[in-house]
Amino acid sequence: MIRKLQWVAAATMALLCAACDAHFDMPDTPNTELSDSIALPGHVLCTDGAVLSYTAYELSDKTAVAVLFDTEKRKEAEGYAYAVYLWDLEPLAFADSLGVDQGTSADPIAFDGNVNTSKLFEAKEAASPMAEAVFSMWWYGQSAYIPSVAEMRVLYDNLEKVNPIIERCGGQPLPVDKENCWYWTSTEVAGQETVKAWLYSLGSGTMHETPKNQAHWVRPIISWNK
Repeated sequence: MIRKLQWVAAATMALLCAACDAHFDMPDTPNTELSDSIALPGHVLCTDGAVLSYTAYELSDKTAVAVLFDTEKRKEAEGYAYAVYLWDLEPLAFADSLGVDQGTSADPIAFDGNVNTSKLFEAKEAASPMAEAVFSMWWYGQSAYIPSVAEMRVLYDNLEKVNPIIERCGGQPLPVDKENCWYWTSTEVAGQETVKAWLYSLGSGTMHETPKNQAHWVRPIISWNK
């Protein structure tokens, strides 16, 4: 499930350094500039908050940070759309120790990754290396977060739309092979919150309950507010 260490050292660290050096500043109130009349999965989210079709993005002088993968407005969902960050974070643990309920909803159908990530970051009895890494990405606080199971499910359903655009923007396409496709969600396992959380396979769309102190890949997402 965890990628080979030599690949981590060579490829991922290089990408992380490039991403961290850029210090993408997501504004508190995103720019609503659009190249089309409506935002669609596959459109590019830029560092200034603008959302553009890829054709319009190519003609602009903007910098891409994520790609929209869902624009369906749900009553329980945050924001107008979800965008997936262009790069993975290195394999990290959900929690640095077992035995602590970190306060997520543990609801596999809730669109609450943002709230879950905040709960993980704020938990006093156990730190969350992955939540700390996501928070440290941004100048403007919680602009990005770890997707919930429900949000990962929607991302999985739209991989064919977003992966080509991620690659064109210079990012890491999300893997779909059986070995390298497992990512942490921000959702703990109901009834086992103190020891397990859900991994999600972007290769098969399946879930796997996993000890929270194991290190696995993390791909942040961003809520875009129109």
